[in-house]
Amino acid sequence: MAEDNSYESTLCVKPEVHVYRIPPRASNRGYRAADWKLDEPAWSGRMKITAKGHLAFIKLEDKNTGELFAQAPVTEYPGCIVEAVTDSSRYFVIRIEDGNGRHAFIGLGFADRGDSFDFNVALQDHFKWVKQEGELKKQQATESDVPKLDLSFKEGQTIKISIGNIKKKEAGGAKTRPAPGGFLPPPPGAKAGGLIPPPAGQQSFPPVQANNDPVPLLDFGAPAPAAQPSTDVWGDFTSAGSNSSKDAVQSGWVQFS
Repeated sequence: MAEDNSYESTLCVKPEVHVYRIPPRASNRGYRAADWKLDEPAWSGRMKITAKGHLAFIKLEDKNTGELFAQAPVTEYPGCIVEAVTDSSRYFVIRIEDGNGRHAFIGLGFADRGDSFDFNVALQDHFKWVKQEGELKKQQATESDVPKLDLSFKEGQTIKISIGNIKKKEAGGAKTRPAPGGFLPPPPGAKAGGLIPPPAGQQSFPPVQANNDPVPLLDFGAPAPAAQPSTDVWGDFTSAGSNSSKDAVQSGWVQFS
């Protein structure tokens, strides 16, 4: 993504900070806040940290009107533009510029320790992002110089894929499943639609011709003459008893009287 230098973002805002006149540095050990007149700040107002591209700005503004009192362009952190004192975490030394090439060092103090912590973290996060973006651009430039690996198939090029765990089919082919309904499939040597010859040693007989003439199921013979009425009242019982005795003897049954 292209860098947009026209967009300015706000990183941190603190409503109350103090500015101090500081004496020249006595040694290379660093600045000490105890050497400042902490009870007599030179200016008090609002502080704002903004970012425009890779550059950060520490702006000191009037808390009521928003008029700019001084600003410090920051190109790196930590560095010589923003330096922490050696005896406190609430005070820093910053280098301000007037836009005409002149600069001066002033003392910056926060009334609350949490405000100084937010000031420190805002600058650290911004320049951490600047460092990561620079490394990303270097990596992209390096990758663009390396020729890309061409893995596409050339014309006429083929590949062979070996897939394991697949059982080979038997020489005779797959077994034929029986047809539904209980019928077995024909043997391998039979022709489609042909009759199966009988096994050797068995004689085939010619089919018996069926007689299509109607045959009566029962032959009742000539109709019996009608029975003549008898004058004997007990005759029917007597004849029935005598016939029953003869039938029993003929059939082999013993009759009990």
